[in-house]
Amino acid sequence: MAGAREIAILRTGATLSIDRHEVSGGKVRLFSEGGFVEMPENLVERIDVRVEDPAVPLPAKVEVQAPVAVPAQSAGVSDPHALAELAARKFGLPELFVQSVMKAESGFRPGAVSAKGALGLMQLMPGTARELGVDPTRPQENAEGGAKYLRELLAKYENEPDQVVLALAAYNAGPGAVERYHGVPPYAETRQYIVRVLKEWERSKTR
Repeated sequence: MAGAREIAILRTGATLSIDRHEVSGGKVRLFSEGGFVEMPENLVERIDVRVEDPAVPLPAKVEVQAPVAVPAQSAGVSDPHALAELAARKFGLPELFVQSVMKAESGFRPGAVSAKGALGLMQLMPGTARELGVDPTRPQENAEGGAKYLRELLAKYENEPDQVVLALAAYNAGPGAVERYHGVPPYAETRQYIVRVLKEWERSKTR
């Protein structure tokens, strides 16, 4: 991720600033300054990401609020920005945060379909949509499904110092990838995605 470094936190309490890491065969390779150090995977507690771009300040932790009932008349809403706001309120999330994710995911296009088959405003995979109990082809349900999933991920990582970054990484690459790599996966797509969301969230606060 441009303008970012990783911090490897070891079970001994030591921390290492690194460029990237790889996990394979029970081993972790920590790369920095053209070289690497290898150690057993179980010696690494977690790997945090530190964004070093002044335009992308790391956000404070997001406290998930109590869900709010959405007015019945919202069923006729079709504007993507309004759908993001309604979904955010329904699941107790910051409205600008959900809008920023939606913009990064689909550019606010209800009919967006990714190469991997993710659908709609919040780019839900069909399987994820089924687990969330929503129809991803319906914009309002898609927006609500994405907000619900974000709420679950923020709650999952609420005790982590990089709660928001980890939740975004899991939304993009899946919680399994975050677990496997002890933090943000070393995928260029995922890291660029996190920066896009955080930049948009920061910009939206000043509009």
